[in-house]
This record gives sequence, structure tokens and C-alpha cells, in this order.
Amino acid sequence: MICLDPRVKLYLLLEANLLLFFHVNTVTEVIIVVLFLLPFFLSGKTKSALRFTIIYMLLLIIGMMTDSAGTNTLLNFVAMAAVGIRMILPCLIAGAYAFSTTTPSELFCALRKCHIPEGIIITCAVVIRFFPTVMEDYRQIRDGMAMRNIYIGMFHPLQSLEYVIIPLLMNGSTVARDLSVAALTKGIGLSGRHTSMVQIKMQIYDWIYMIISTIPLIMFKGGFL
Repeated sequence: MICLDPRVKLYLLLEANLLLFFHVNTVTEVIIVVLFLLPFFLSGKTKSALRFTIIYMLLLIIGMMTDSAGTNTLLNFVAMAAVGIRMILPCLIAGAYAFSTTTPSELFCALRKCHIPEGIIITCAVVIRFFPTVMEDYRQIRDGMAMRNIYIGMFHPLQSLEYVIIPLLMNGSTVARDLSVAALTKGIGLSGRHTSMVQIKMQIYDWIYMIISTIPLIMFKGGFL
């Protein structure tokens, strides 16, 4: 299995956002999406790759089938929704790959090698650990409600607000404060050079993949795609 360097993953995430900025055509988009899905297969995350592939293919087919919708309001709405979701899907693919194959230590090491300000690194350290903690709180709340035969979900909006949303919001500030204190206690905010137990190094295939993934975007801007 081959896993790309965290800096390459961040570069792919940046490139995915550039697709929205440049509003590339369908051919360029398909090529880049294929290049974004390839690391999933190389890292052994076949299920995630197949899931994203199926979703993208369905959205692409729906968009192509509804191109001749004419004045049909429903088909126009479906086409607009399919195209909108398809445009942001490369960002989701790049982000899912980056954060599912990168540990927090690797990410922090990569950010320091990119000379990112420590304030941003501390923020990332808190955010990355915040959402898993909130999800664990949600699972505990859901299990507790299930034991009391209290069902929550979209069909019970008031119960969801009372038993889930409000406790999560009240606990969120406490979790964020505790994570910030934990990060500062470990010395993440100290000045000077920081050491890391994780060592990352750009390999030759990392550079090659960055170049290959950039070529379609350059060809599009040059009018060749």
C-alpha cells in the first residue's frame, strides 16, 4: 500500500478548491476526480473509493440526462442539484482521503514543515480532536435515549432539539476549552523549534503525483481541454 505525504494531501485539497474557482469543464473534472480517487485504492481504502466513484458517476449521469430538461421545473431542479453536488464532490473526496489517512501528528509535522504560523497549527490541533469528541458525546446521548425508549431523529424535531442539540452545544464549549488546555500543556504553543516523533519525507512518487494531478488543470487553463 502507498500513502502520499501529508503535504501532497493538502495540495490535492487546495487543487480541489481551485476547481470551483476556475469552474473547469466536465472532461477536466472527470480526469482530476479519477486522479483524486486513485490514492484511495493505493492506500487500501477500496470501499471508500468505490462509494465515491458510484456517487460521482450517478451525479454525472443525472446531469447528462437532464441537460435536455427544457422548461420542466422538476428536471431543472434535479439537474441543478446534481451539478451543484458534483462540483463540491472533488473537495469532499480530497478531504476524506486527507483526513482518513493522516494522523494528527503527521498533519502537525507537515504544517510545521510548510512554515505555517503556530496559531493556525494550534487551531487545527483543537479542531481535529474536537469533532471526534463531539461524535462520541452524541453516541452516548443516543444510547442513553434508546435505553429510555426516547427516539430522536428528523421525525421528532422537538425531542432532537431538547435531548441532543442543546446538550451538545452546552458541552461543546467545555470540550473546546479542555482540548485547548491539553494542547497548550503539551507545549504546542511554546516558541522555538518543535520536535516530533513522526518523521515525514517527500518521496519521488509524491512529486510525480503532484505534477500529474496538476497537468489537467494547466491544460484546461491553456485551452487544451
